[in-house]
Amino acid sequence: MASRLFRSVSAAMLLTALLPLAACGGGSKDRPKADLAASKVTTIGVNAYLWRASLDTLSFMPMVQTDSNGGVIVTDWYANPNSPNERMKLTVSILDQDLRADALRVAASRQVSQGGQWIDAPVQAATVQKLEEVILTKARDLRRTAIAG
Repeated sequence: MASRLFRSVSAAMLLTALLPLAACGGGSKDRPKADLAASKVTTIGVNAYLWRASLDTLSFMPMVQTDSNGGVIVTDWYANPNSPNERMKLTVSILDQDLRADALRVAASRQVSQGGQWIDAPVQAATVQKLEEVILTKARDLRRTAIAG
């Protein structure tokens, strides 16, 4: 329900922000301006596409903190049912209003259960990198859909 509400509100905010662009007439020279403006569409403190893509990507994890103005998402510990002796916690930071790879940072913590206690364990760098790639791809797809639609 909350996810559906968030998507509806996000879509409404995005549509409201894009409507003035639809009124821009002229030749093809105006198109890059619309694309550039669309990459910066935001009614929150950070890039709206990165924000939504991050929330969508992490929607299966319990959230501890979501701050759209500061661009921070913190999850609670999540254990995959297939690996109950291992759990992860993530922090996603969106650092800019532009949709760029360096505007996204993911930090992960991992713990394993040993003797009934959770012990900190290393996180492979590839895990964090893959998660960043998934979020960036989803954000670019959201942007592409918004511009085309």
